Amino acid sequence: MIPIADPKIGGNERDRIEGVLDSGMLADGPEVREFEAEFAEYCGTDHGVATSNGTTALHAALAALEIGAGDRVLTTPFSFVATANAIRHVGAKPVFADVDPATYNLDPDAARAVARAEDVDAILAVHLYGLPAEMDALGELAAELDVPLIEDAAQAHGAEFGGERVGSIGDAGCFSFYPTKNMTTGEGGILTTDRDDVARRARQFINHGRTETYEHATVGHNFRMTSIAAAIGRAQLERLPTFIERRRENAARLSAAIETDDVVLPVEPDGTKHVYHQYTVRSTDRDGLAESLESNGVGTGVYYPTCIHEQPAYEGVSASAPIAEAASREVVSLPVHPAVSADETDRIAEVIDDYGA
Repeated sequence: MIPIADPKIGGNERDRIEGVLDSGMLADGPEVREFEAEFAEYCGTDHGVATSNGTTALHAALAALEIGAGDRVLTTPFSFVATANAIRHVGAKPVFADVDPATYNLDPDAARAVARAEDVDAILAVHLYGLPAEMDALGELAAELDVPLIEDAAQAHGAEFGGERVGSIGDAGCFSFYPTKNMTTGEGGILTTDRDDVARRARQFINHGRTETYEHATVGHNFRMTSIAAAIGRAQLERLPTFIERRRENAARLSAAIETDDVVLPVEPDGTKHVYHQYTVRSTDRDGLAESLESNGVGTGVYYPTCIHEQPAYEGVSASAPIAEAASREVVSLPVHPAVSADETDRIAEVIDDYGA
């Protein structure tokens, strides 16, 4: 079976973990500060604030931007539910706009229409599958509304829009280091920003509202990253460019090899760099295609089979999102992670073409 994900942990990660164990500083400490600085430098931002996971990074970013009870945050319904959950965790309300049918990211025109109808206090854009959202148009909309723009870059480490790395474009960027992501810390997340005030408030928020002394200026949480997670992250960050290169090579080979017109292939619009956390195709017979792939030893994933506003936890939340709802019925993701070989990529394409014949 060719798995849909295959995290790679090597000797350098193990050596760094042993170094932390030998130091005795297992919780938040110097290792975390080093990882924060290195990841911020990679993204091109002034600050990085490491957290316990991607959801807490989103939660901290919203809180640090002073989004709270009664506020409304414009976002996409076609994402992992954590995107909307983080909005609710700060007491705000998610307001959904539809997605672009080619990129599956937030459609700027749909976002503008919803923004005109709703009094929104922030925009939360998702770089779905590793493809940057249309940040120029969304940035212009945020500027017109005078609201912060937050990037959910949980799946997009190293992706670029207009030559800038995601996480450096909005007021804050949020990443996840879950094991299936393009790089991992086991569990973990990070907030990136150029804003000193956002970094300061986020750092307090994830550490029980604590200032530099043992004074707690606000009520916060324990959302800190451990030193062991940071040690893994520092080693993984060194390997991230190679991981991305392999994913892009596998994606390009797969796109060139698939000949059937029965599936819609992913796109990479001009001015963007897709890092292919997921290589997602679309088929009107998604379930049949997935069953054929699985029966031929190819792992698949469906991200996501249900839009957020259709989830039981969001009962009563309305949204006009027919494009997102159609995508949720038709998308299926294929393996393109670094461990997939050229021969395996060709075999995946062959199974798809045979099914479409």
